[in-house]
Amino acid sequence: MGCTRVLGTRYTIKGLEHLPKNRAVILVANHQSMYDIIPIIWRLRSLEPKFVSKASLGKGIPSISYNLQHGGSVLINRKDPKQAIAAISQLGQYIEKHKRCAVIFPEGTRSRNGHPKAFQTTGLKVLMKKAPSALLLPVTINNSWKMVRWGQFPMGLGCHISLIIHPAQEQAGPADQQIAAVEQQIIGAIKMA
Repeated sequence: MGCTRVLGTRYTIKGLEHLPKNRAVILVANHQSMYDIIPIIWRLRSLEPKFVSKASLGKGIPSISYNLQHGGSVLINRKDPKQAIAAISQLGQYIEKHKRCAVIFPEGTRSRNGHPKAFQTTGLKVLMKKAPSALLLPVTINNSWKMVRWGQFPMGLGCHISLIIHPAQEQAGPADQQIAAVEQQIIGAIKMA
């Protein structure tokens, strides 16, 4: 986060009081760019977040690839649903047992312009099933897409990236209904300006 401040990037995180303690957590967020991950790793480090990530990020990116491979996150192959479900199942069991946090971006891929994509719910349902005591923690991310609106170079200047942490909720009722409500809560707080 400190490195991006050279570009005039500002970070605002609202709702830190909603962070659960000593509970398994499934953090559900919209996904705008790789710069979503930086404030989650740093500012929410008390949750010890583990990510559901695409397999291609597990190779060739200094520090990031190593941490994804050896830090408890899971790398999934989107073209192999069987492998993806097995990996996400293991993560769910891990967070349930050790009271950690799994981070999932149910859109499946980044939104390049800030407009949210429909949630793909399979991975989230698997996490919920394998970690039944985990709280769902909805998080809305705004403006991180502006860091890479022109690609990796030039990077965006003067971006204001904000995270809104909504109140955590117990898993209750049909998963489809709860996921739809969480999706609406996240999308409802996205600012397109």
